[in-house]
Amino acid sequence: MVVTLKEVAERAGVSRSAVSRAFTPGASVSDKTRRKVEKAARDLGYSPNALASSLTTGRTRMIGLVSNNFHNPIFLTVFDQFTRGLQARGLRPLLVNLTDEVEPANSVRMLRQYSVDAVMVASSTLPPEFSQAFRDAGVPVVNAFGRYSSAPDVHVVGIDNVECGRMAARTLIARGYVDLAFLGGPEGATSTQDRQAGFLSELAAHPDVRVTCSHARAYSFEAGRERMQQLLRDRPAQAYFCGDDVLSIGAISAISDAGLSVPGDIGIIGLNDMEVAGWENIALTTIRQPIREIVNSSIELMVATMDDPDRYPEARLFPCSIVERKTLRPLP
Repeated sequence: MVVTLKEVAERAGVSRSAVSRAFTPGASVSDKTRRKVEKAARDLGYSPNALASSLTTGRTRMIGLVSNNFHNPIFLTVFDQFTRGLQARGLRPLLVNLTDEVEPANSVRMLRQYSVDAVMVASSTLPPEFSQAFRDAGVPVVNAFGRYSSAPDVHVVGIDNVECGRMAARTLIARGYVDLAFLGGPEGATSTQDRQAGFLSELAAHPDVRVTCSHARAYSFEAGRERMQQLLRDRPAQAYFCGDDVLSIGAISAISDAGLSVPGDIGIIGLNDMEVAGWENIALTTIRQPIREIVNSSIELMVATMDDPDRYPEARLFPCSIVERKTLRPLP
């Protein structure tokens, strides 16, 4: 039998409205009454109905968690961190897959059907228009892993992808490579564009270094492997900055199948430092993106925006660092 709010009220010796207030965050109720209600609820095994509470408060405490790259293992970590962080704050994540979605209005319409209180766009590849569409619809929104801007239209939390490109270039130059290449994800992805721009801008100061650029069709193992197989048929570079760890691992697989070695024949540096990058049989040298810090900051900013919808948009950047492993030749 389901325990009702009325039974809890009778057990605690209070009104049903007092029970409702005791389980409503921010509602006015005395500490003594709250303690009586909580004890009665424990004794009876009562759990408040989230849907009924939303009808009372006007808030569902449901958060739309939106992404579009479910082929990249890094997002297993991202989703794990987000769902844990949201649930710890009494919020309920609603995961939405926008892999094939190109129209922001459709996304807004979908999430409005679920009456979400806010939206977290967790993507480095969706165009800014997606986050802006939620803002324009009056839905609090934060773009985690989004494109940095000094004057953002919505809240953005992430890394400086341009600087990451520069870091990769400096790392390869320091090891004496003079024939370099950038292997990025889809050309339309803002993360690809910014990482390539930083890489090329740093190498512009080294006219003696040869540099080429190419792109995979997706941020995935299969796309990275496929693109590297194509590159190996021509004249491969000495070292590649792959704009993502999963692309890097796909590229390493293709290089190995071609009878070449990493880093003996070709050097590889990635970006993200996902768990598999540290496995001994891969040992990828990469640029670490501080995912936990980005997720926690994004949730904090989203909660603050829910309380203050007119909060001025801000951009929060987190520094990245090089993780040395075994896919580049050692420093001289």
